[in-house]
Amino acid sequence: MASPKIASLSWGQMKVEGSILYKDCKVWPGGSPAWDWRETGTEHSPGVPPSTVEYLEKQGIDVRVLQSHTVKEYNALVAQGIRVEGVFHSTC
Repeated sequence: MASPKIASLSWGQMKVEGSILYKDCKVWPGGSPAWDWRETGTEHSPGVPPSTVEYLEKQGIDVRVLQSHTVKEYNALVAQGIRVEGVFHSTC
């Protein structure tokens, strides 16, 4: 299954191909549900808990924590046929 492309992003809303508008969402190959970042204790700084990044890297997963141009990089990877997952917060 391919990762869906992010069709648009503006302050407070994000559109994933084939989905509804989201404020915040998780995106992975075959899906894109809404994301409540409080469910994982995520905050603005550092964005992703260091323990999460460390765990994923130990699993051999390439992790990128980006604060700008995130959608551009995500879509570029999708265009290359790379299976990509991400979590997106649209109001910062």
